[in-house]
Amino acid sequence: MAKKVIRPKSRPKLRAPKRAAKKAKPSARASRRQPRRPGRVAKAKPWTAAEVHEAFRRLREASPEPKSELEHLNPFTLLVAVALSAQATDAGVNRATRDLFPIADTPQKMVALGEDRLREMIRTIGLYRNKAKNVIALSERLLKDFRGQVPDSREALESLPGVGRKTANVVMNVAFGQPTLAVDTHVFRVANRTGLAPGKTPLDVELGLLKIIPAEFMRHAHHWLILHGRYTCLARKPRCEVCLINDLCRWPEKTV
Repeated sequence: MAKKVIRPKSRPKLRAPKRAAKKAKPSARASRRQPRRPGRVAKAKPWTAAEVHEAFRRLREASPEPKSELEHLNPFTLLVAVALSAQATDAGVNRATRDLFPIADTPQKMVALGEDRLREMIRTIGLYRNKAKNVIALSERLLKDFRGQVPDSREALESLPGVGRKTANVVMNVAFGQPTLAVDTHVFRVANRTGLAPGKTPLDVELGLLKIIPAEFMRHAHHWLILHGRYTCLARKPRCEVCLINDLCRWPEKTV
């Protein structure tokens, strides 16, 4: 009787693991469908000269003589207040300077006050340590190079410690009546959202606004745009229903 041959069971074939499917690259058309940045207008039709004039005419009619909301006593205290307002609110700066300015309203008095004392008086303001250092340094520079007087030129102002283009523009406009335009977060938002002067940087927006704003409005244009952004064209929930220029605005998401 033949012996039964027992053959070993064949081993199962090992299969290579499946590779994850590659994600298909978006088509050129799909790549163009990226969400717009909040508050920006993509390829909006530029404002006409007549529309720009009408917008500022309405803003002037509503507030003929707008004022800076930073409390100050003279050009020096204005310079200090604006320097302190970086990454801080005007209200917060005002709370700190109401006790500071009565005792240090000149570069001489500020230097005499000293950095340690100044630091304590402005400690409620963001970045107060560095700001105290800059205020004392700019006060010393004013005494050394400008006879204690605040200069009225951009070049001289920007040579002071802690003073950049925006601060220089505010001082030149508010203290000396020059037709400069400082671009803060409010002006930047309004210019981009409305399509008035879109730009990727504050300087882009500033130069764009300077090109289109009629000369008769330049003296107060800075304040009108800041106030409009602060109280009407808010960052999260713009108050389109009470906006004076909602019919001119190019923002596609406006609620009117």
